[in-house]
Amino acid sequence: MSEQNFKNHTRLVPNYHFIGGLLLLLGLGGSIVNFFHADVHTHYSAALLVVVFVILIIIFWYARVFALKAQDRAIRAEENFRHYILTGKPFDKQLRMAQIIALRFASDEEFVALAKKAVDEKLNQKQIKEAVKNWRSDHNRV
Repeated sequence: MSEQNFKNHTRLVPNYHFIGGLLLLLGLGGSIVNFFHADVHTHYSAALLVVVFVILIIIFWYARVFALKAQDRAIRAEENFRHYILTGKPFDKQLRMAQIIALRFASDEEFVALAKKAVDEKLNQKQIKEAVKNWRSDHNRV
């Protein structure tokens, strides 16, 4: 695997993010066009087709959101444990989830100081990632 850094750390799954999403949007668009061109006898089935595509888009969206939330919780636990190992104390309660997720890329040498700086200066996720000097790769999150 190539070395990970700020510029290349985002990960997209083409079949899911591009093809699946595009096909759902095209299907929704086609079903809406079909609904407006339907005659009296096919209006009900055309409406059901629109409803089906809306439901599929909702499932597509929440399947991603729920998976990310589960990963976020695991990352928070892992990084809190790492902070505890390095300092003997848990994370500062003021750290937000987005900050913790960004801190996972920091090496052990800069992790504690960067966590404190994130709280003190209220750094956002992008600022934290940009501040990381020795990038610690995370190839598991999708």
